[in-house]
Amino acid sequence: MKTAHDVIVRPIITEASMQNIALKKYTFEVAKSANKIEIAQAVEKIFGVKVAKVNTINVSGKMKRQGIKSGYTPDWKKAIVTLTEDSKTIEFFDSMM
Repeated sequence: MKTAHDVIVRPIITEASMQNIALKKYTFEVAKSANKIEIAQAVEKIFGVKVAKVNTINVSGKMKRQGIKSGYTPDWKKAIVTLTEDSKTIEFFDSMM
């Protein structure tokens, strides 16, 4: 059984994801095997908020090369979590703005 910290790998801090914070949408890198229900439960448990919906995106690895060697970066999964209107914000992201 996965714990909440096994499901949520790390927060995604980009310019686009920071603009969505005003809409109560937060972006996380999650485990590839995690589904939307597990992601919602993990966010609720870790941050103590109410989740309205979860959108997931499978991100393909990019082609990288160094000299004559070439390969791909790893595939990963991204989740955009939308909170309910009456839910509090996630304090970790508030300190970034």
